[in-house]
Amino acid sequence: MLAAQRQELILDRLRRTGAVRVAELVESLAVSDMTVRRDLDALAVRGALRKVHGGAVAPDGPRTDEPGFEAKSGRQAAEKRAVARAAAELVEPNSAVGLSAGTTTAAVARELTRTPGLTVVTNSLRVAEVFHEAARPDQTVALTGGFRTPSDALVGPLALASVRGLNLDTLVLGVHGMQERAGFTTPNLMESETDRALVEAAGRLVVAADHTKWGTVGISTIAPLERCDVLVTDAGMDAEARTALSEHVGRLVLADVPDDGEDA
Repeated sequence: MLAAQRQELILDRLRRTGAVRVAELVESLAVSDMTVRRDLDALAVRGALRKVHGGAVAPDGPRTDEPGFEAKSGRQAAEKRAVARAAAELVEPNSAVGLSAGTTTAAVARELTRTPGLTVVTNSLRVAEVFHEAARPDQTVALTGGFRTPSDALVGPLALASVRGLNLDTLVLGVHGMQERAGFTTPNLMESETDRALVEAAGRLVVAADHTKWGTVGISTIAPLERCDVLVTDAGMDAEARTALSEHVGRLVLADVPDDGEDA
């Protein structure tokens, strides 16, 4: 197979899934690790993808580009499940927990349906639906009002009014991107305002974000890295990023992704 053909197959998979892994490309294309890495290098030079540890992801779009919930839900699925399990373990039974909007926090919500006695505050329609379907009588869920965003978050004056004045034990925050200078960011200005209010209401901030969020910058900063008490990400985070994050966040947790996990 010619290099151009391999690269087109790689791009096709990237368009469908949002991410590719070197090990899986080696197997599916029946070529060497070095060949796959050369192809990824060539595509990265063209701006067709962004290389990350162990593979590549779709290139960064404009800083106000906000994919919908469904578009994001299949990306890094195995990593999100691993991150969600580790993040949920940090939430104490019988506590007040906030969950922001996002596909990762929706995965955290599914894990938290097993935690007794929670009072949950969220501006996410998807998160609220997860708890509604679980229907645990010992869990209370408060959904804010507001205007709906592409990521199914509720934002605006009604959302802010719902959050301000609350005192949460823990907030589990999902983010669009994180970077040393910009901190934790989002592409939606109104969602950023709501997220900041949730952060202010929380005694402890847990950020749940897979490794591909590192280096991505949305238009608006939610909080600096230093505000984060615990950052839960996956073991795919490269060594340089781990060092940078460890210098800023209170604690860095790396969730292991099973080898047979579903590809994103």
